[in-house]
Amino acid sequence: MSDALRALAGGEVYQPLRTIIRPPDARGLLGLMPAYRHGENGAFGMKAICVFPGNPAMGKDAHQGMVMLFSQETGEPQALMNASQITATRTAAVSAVATHLLARPDAEQLGIIGAGVQARTHLEALAIVRAIRGARVACRTRDHAVELVHEMQDRVPFPIEAVSSNEEAVRGADIIVTATSAHEPVIRRDWIADGAHINAIGTHSPQSREIDSETMSAARIFVDRRESVLNEAGDYLLAAKEGAVTPKSIVAEIGELIITGKQGRTSPDEITLFKSLGLAIEDVACAEYLFRKAQAENLGSWVEF
Repeated sequence: MSDALRALAGGEVYQPLRTIIRPPDARGLLGLMPAYRHGENGAFGMKAICVFPGNPAMGKDAHQGMVMLFSQETGEPQALMNASQITATRTAAVSAVATHLLARPDAEQLGIIGAGVQARTHLEALAIVRAIRGARVACRTRDHAVELVHEMQDRVPFPIEAVSSNEEAVRGADIIVTATSAHEPVIRRDWIADGAHINAIGTHSPQSREIDSETMSAARIFVDRRESVLNEAGDYLLAAKEGAVTPKSIVAEIGELIITGKQGRTSPDEITLFKSLGLAIEDVACAEYLFRKAQAENLGSWVEF
C-alpha cells in the first residue's frame, strides 16, 4: 500500500472520483471505483462494491463486491477477486502506513470504535508498525465488542478489552481508529489526549462523519487523496461548513510524505489525523499483487475466458 500511495502521488496513476449509485428506496448503495497504473506492475482495474449497512446484523460484511483486473497490454480480463477481503486488508494496511508515518514512536495504547471487519484487521495491521501494549474496543452493541475480543485475543500479542463507551475506548489512547457507519461524530475533542494519532476510516459520504469539528480543527490533517476528501468526506466537508477547516488544513497526502520524506508529526503533543476514504488504486494494487502471487504459486481457479 505504501508503494500504491507513492505511485499516486508521483503521477503514475489515473483515477477518477468514484461513482456512487444510491437509489432512495434501496437498502444500500453501489460504488464503482476504476483506476489505471502504468509501469512494471501496471494494470487497469475496477472495484464494484455494494455497501449495505444492515449486513452486520445478519452476520455478513457490509461490503460486498468484486475487484476486476485487466491487462495493461491488451485489456484482457486477468482476475476476478473478492472485494470484501481486499477492502478489509488494504484499508487496514493503509492505516498502518499512516500510523507508521504519523503516530508517536512510543505509541502503545490503541482505542477502536467499531467492532466489525475493519476493527479486526486494524488490530493486526497496527501491531506491525507500533509496539501496542493494549487495546480497548467500543461498539453500539457491547456484545459485538465482546465477540471481537474472543475472536481476536489469540491473534495479537497484547490484551484487548471490550468497554462500554466510546469515551472509555479513546481516553488516554495513543492511536485511535474510528471504524463505524455512523452519521454523527463518535468522538469528542475533549476525549482525545495530546499527541494522539487518529485513523478515521469508517465514513465515505459527504453527509456522514465520525469526527467532530473541534477535533478536525485541532488536528494536523493528512489524507489518502485531496480530491477525494474535498468531494466525498463528510468528516472534512461538514467541519468546513461550520468554519472549522479549510483546504489549507490538509497538510499532505500520505503518498507525498513517502516521496519527499517530509516530516508528518512535528511535535510529541500535536494531534495527527489521517482521513482515509479508500482509493481504487489500493484495490488495483492489491489485485495485481495477488494475481502475480497466484500465478507463481498456481493458486485460485483458472479458467479459459
